[in-house]
Amino acid sequence: MFKKILVANRGEIACRVFRTAKRMGIATVAVYSDADARSPHVLMADEAVRLGPAPAAESYLRADLILLAARETGADCIHPGYGFLSERESFARACAEAGIAFVGPPPGAIAAMGDKIESKKLAKAAGVNVVPGYLGEIADTDEAVRIASDIGYPVMMKASAGGGGKGMRLAWSEADVREGFEATKREGLASFGDDRVFIEKFIESPRHIEIQVLGDQHGNILYLNERECSVQRRHQKVVEEAPSPFVTPVMRKAMGEQAVALARAVGYYSAGTVELIVSGADTSGQGFYFLEMNTRLQVEHPVTEEITGLDLVEQMIRVAAGEPLGITQDQVGIHGWSIENRVYAEDPYRGFLPSIGRLVRYNPPSPSPEGEGLVRIRVDDGVAEGGEVSMFYDPMIAKLVTWAPTREAAIDAQIAALDAFEIEGPGTNIDFLSALMQHPRFREGALTTGFIAEEYPDGFHGAPADAALLRTLAAIAAFAATAQADRARRIDGQLGRRLPPPAAWVVRIGERDHAVTVSTDGLSVDGEDLDLALEYTPGDRMVEAEIGEDAHLSVRIAPVRAGFRLTTRGASHVARVLPAHAAPYATHLIEKVPPDLSKFLIAPMPGLLVRLDVGAGDTVEAGQPLAVVEAMKMENILRAEKSGRVKAVSAATGDSLAVDQVILELE
Repeated sequence: MFKKILVANRGEIACRVFRTAKRMGIATVAVYSDADARSPHVLMADEAVRLGPAPAAESYLRADLILLAARETGADCIHPGYGFLSERESFARACAEAGIAFVGPPPGAIAAMGDKIESKKLAKAAGVNVVPGYLGEIADTDEAVRIASDIGYPVMMKASAGGGGKGMRLAWSEADVREGFEATKREGLASFGDDRVFIEKFIESPRHIEIQVLGDQHGNILYLNERECSVQRRHQKVVEEAPSPFVTPVMRKAMGEQAVALARAVGYYSAGTVELIVSGADTSGQGFYFLEMNTRLQVEHPVTEEITGLDLVEQMIRVAAGEPLGITQDQVGIHGWSIENRVYAEDPYRGFLPSIGRLVRYNPPSPSPEGEGLVRIRVDDGVAEGGEVSMFYDPMIAKLVTWAPTREAAIDAQIAALDAFEIEGPGTNIDFLSALMQHPRFREGALTTGFIAEEYPDGFHGAPADAALLRTLAAIAAFAATAQADRARRIDGQLGRRLPPPAAWVVRIGERDHAVTVSTDGLSVDGEDLDLALEYTPGDRMVEAEIGEDAHLSVRIAPVRAGFRLTTRGASHVARVLPAHAAPYATHLIEKVPPDLSKFLIAPMPGLLVRLDVGAGDTVEAGQPLAVVEAMKMENILRAEKSGRVKAVSAATGDSLAVDQVILELE
């Protein structure tokens, strides 16, 4: 077995590998960029080596520096994690030439599967179903238009070396191809150093299902069931679960056997994932098509670990050390259900734009002790309170994983855990994730890759709250206001020594007023007693409420002017709380009207202005592309909200933009 392992990665996955390595008694080495000098993965390792400046091209993508770090620290194996160099054949080969074990598949398998065009040809030759498309090299936009027309719209344009949702564009028409082909090439070149693009038929109402495979160097290859990854946004996975609510035992066997056959055809060993696009209308087990093979550990591997009881990182290390697999296909079972939500630094209320900055507060839900209870909570992360979400790397903050005996229980555990997740600083998608978990269609398992776009066509505005939840929140707000008033009266000169805090309140949430009474006998809302038990001390950030005998609600609470902001169950609710005797006078207050910003084109996130399509004096129409901003390796097209003429341009191509910075003004 290896003595020392270097992880050529950062953040969550580096911490994940270190945990297993430490349990196996293997010493650990971290590498880091200047932006990560004080990151948790650096502090967690036994040794740490600086690579270079923050940009990945000058640090985590420098194979020569990583190999030098391995030699200097005496590491005898390197785990690449995911992303960065994990699927670079040249890196795996360089490790072998340096006499350092690569914890992953052989270079030949990486090469065969790393090129999406060539991998589809290999899959087709091996008898695996592939999506109809054009696998040759495409010279220019005009040729792309001709090919797309021959295949038939809609089509998907993909960077040949792409992955992680980057370098992909869906085209419903010739105009989409003309607008998106060059952008796809640029993203492929910027993210993967390869601007080749291929085009394939887009299967409408598809499900994205993947098969986890695991092989050793002795010819044994297993499939470890499937993962459902259909809930995606911009082709980036958001929610994963295992097993899939759609896959039958017959489908599972057919998919698994084809995945193993493909892996065997390229001499694969270690952990890998065969991604399939599956027709949701075909339950025969035949309506699935090969998309690609990821020759690395997947972000969503924890859900497979939770239902199989296997540590995939440990298996990868043992395979790299030459050990045979310790299990057979018949021993791979499915135990319970597991769901993973990716917590991203992005603002779902502003079109999911990237959000960066310091984690002023980071307090994830407490993980469940292994093997205890009917529900398990697992948080895989690589951040800490006070750390920074950088513009240089992926915006994922953490992975929240739950396990339970049933799918419904695993979903409910996610909702409760998301309510208890505290993050302040950058915006996060926690509310959105909770809304997904509560959505009737998700709970039914009626999923496609278009689920988010179909259910949130106008963007996300918070999960809907029923009347019972709003009454509970009104009671919590009134209780908190009572506690604040009680503290105020105890401070000399505030309310007077003998003046008791108000007992009757009017709480406005949205457009509805609730009459709430707080007394020693309990709480009543709109004349009805509420069976609610809670505690609140002014300054608390979280309220834990017991509703009835068995219902529990976690509510994040923050004071705002004349009330509180209450966040729970996928939405934030501003509760204005006034004493009952003062509430009627609120109607006389003058409403503050926000300024009209529609005449400005404003940077919605920090990023680089890579293209400016108009100049001063140009006439623009509503919806017309005006500029392109690159943030976190993704290009974002900014469009005109209304028609007009460009009055002034305040930024130039190549400028680094701050959030809310004015790019241009219309008149």
